[in-house]
This record gives sequence, structure tokens and C-alpha cells, in this order.
Amino acid sequence: MNDEALLRSELIQLKQEHRDLDGAVQALEAMPYPNHLQLRRLKIKKLALRDRVLVIEDLLLPDIIA
Repeated sequence: MNDEALLRSELIQLKQEHRDLDGAVQALEAMPYPNHLQLRRLKIKKLALRDRVLVIEDLLLPDIIA
């Protein structure tokens, strides 16, 4: 597998993990007494995943000014 294929594979995996975390956050927020510490940790992890997704997307699709 070449580097681009590995990046695309990681991108798919990270996006799926981000969606899963989003579902977990929504489920926790829907609870009558959510665990705020756990919510905060999940949201921080979601942000870290989003940042990594943006880095990979930038590597795969560089911003070329024509």
C-alpha cells in the first residue's frame, strides 16, 4: 500500500470514530444527570480527531492557488 492509500484508510477510520463519539456525546447529553467530566473528555477527543482529519485532508488535497 502506498502512503496515499494509508492516509485515506486512516481518514476513513478517524471519521468513523468521530461519528461514534458524536453519538456517545449525544447519548450522554440526553441523560437526566450527565457525567460532565466524561462529556468534556469525549468532546476533547472529538476535537483532536477533527484536527487530525483536517491534517490528513490537507495532505491529500493540498490548497493550490492557481
